[in-house]
Amino acid sequence: MTPTTPQDRPSPDPDLAEVAPVLAAVRAQAPLVHCLTATVSMALVADGLLAAGARPMMTETAAEAPVLTTVADALSINLGTLSTDGMDGIPATVEVAVREGRPWVLDPTAVGIAPVRTPLARSLLTQRPTVVRGNASELLVLAGSGAGGRGADATDPAEAAADAARAVAARTGGAVAVSGAVDVVCDARRSRRVDRGAALLTRVTGTGCLLGALTAACTAVCEDPVEAALAATVWLDVAGELAAGRAAGPGSFRMHLLDALDEVGREVER
Repeated sequence: MTPTTPQDRPSPDPDLAEVAPVLAAVRAQAPLVHCLTATVSMALVADGLLAAGARPMMTETAAEAPVLTTVADALSINLGTLSTDGMDGIPATVEVAVREGRPWVLDPTAVGIAPVRTPLARSLLTQRPTVVRGNASELLVLAGSGAGGRGADATDPAEAAADAARAVAARTGGAVAVSGAVDVVCDARRSRRVDRGAALLTRVTGTGCLLGALTAACTAVCEDPVEAALAATVWLDVAGELAAGRAAGPGSFRMHLLDALDEVGREVER
């Protein structure tokens, strides 16, 4: 058998090569991510974090969530299925994360006409989240220039919210990740586009919630919020591409997505 030479080997994916150090750090450090997330997506978020090499923890009550945040490496706040417990527990938990110096991610799911979560999301911006992750319609609402999407679905493309994302980043001092057919990751000075992913990511409940939690895991090992958000975005997008190539439909896609999260970037890391 003729041995392969370096020039015979396939070139590494340039997107993965850029973010590989962050992926490797997540796997090496296994950060504990406290997730106050949508109940409909808790299983996918927990399994996805474990597949990526991080560790999940989930509780939202005001009596326990703030206390448990003191032992977490990062916090992920998702407003997807906001409960009474969450309404009480989220502000207090974020206050502890800020006090303890923990990075935290805000996912303002379905803000717009919702009368509770919309003012809650806007008030949480004053606590300067490390990363805000949402779709274009949600970011336009946070910036005060949009009416929101239809539930958790965006009615605007990610690039339509580029100015809104930069405005939100200027207010928080962190990064903003806008999900869409083309993802946008930015802060007040820098902006990156990620033209990756698979359509099946939009046909499984909770992939956006998982991206928020994965972003939190990356903020725990990477001090630059833009680099952390970019790494999480590329990680999930490329995993989605791999899973879509193996899946027969949305059901098997979910299974293959978990396998792909474990797989993505390992070739680059070696």
